[in-house]
Amino acid sequence: MTTFKQQLTSSIGKKVVMAATGLFLCVFLLEHLYGNILLYFNDGGKAFDEYSHDAVRNILIRIIEIALFGAIIIHVIQALIITNDNRRARPIKYAVSTSTEGSSWFSRNMGLTGSVVLFFIVIHLYHFFFPYRILKDHTHTVAQMVKIGFQDPVYVAIYVIGVTFLFFHLNHAVRSAFHTLGLSNKKYIPIWQAVSTGFAWLMWISFVSFPILFYFGIAGKSIQI
Repeated sequence: MTTFKQQLTSSIGKKVVMAATGLFLCVFLLEHLYGNILLYFNDGGKAFDEYSHDAVRNILIRIIEIALFGAIIIHVIQALIITNDNRRARPIKYAVSTSTEGSSWFSRNMGLTGSVVLFFIVIHLYHFFFPYRILKDHTHTVAQMVKIGFQDPVYVAIYVIGVTFLFFHLNHAVRSAFHTLGLSNKKYIPIWQAVSTGFAWLMWISFVSFPILFYFGIAGKSIQI
């Protein structure tokens, strides 16, 4: 009988783990978006700061936070393992490549887009999470830190580029995840593709709006520094 460990380490098992962690990260994006929307409240950043403080005090949120970091690490490791397995399975490239037939740019460049997104996550954590949560630098509130960060044109550019590559990644990832988990067939492929693309656009438009509106002074006027 095949053991659970053997199932997880099989080719299909690796893809299932990657799909499941990917969808979990998509749920986190929605939760993160909800928190960011609080920055648009004209209350001096009070609602956003309270939301951020609850994330520190609430044990359930702390557990989910740990699970999130674990999911990111597992997702990246699984991506590297699957990529390596694919290379080992085909050590000699074909004289004429047929890899682009029937595939989109998004599916062919998941490694590239995922790498850029990972780099952006590290920069994002370094800019906000580590100073406030790890170094305990509370010189400014979290809302003030966001406003200060989005006044820096370099960080704004990095943020927009990072979210744009997130859009590229999500455009294929969501549909692929549902397919891997056996929730898709030929009949529903167009539907899941539309859901995947729609979710990617929602994330891009929503998250790109924050640095742009803050940088041009349209949002965050009530947040005093």
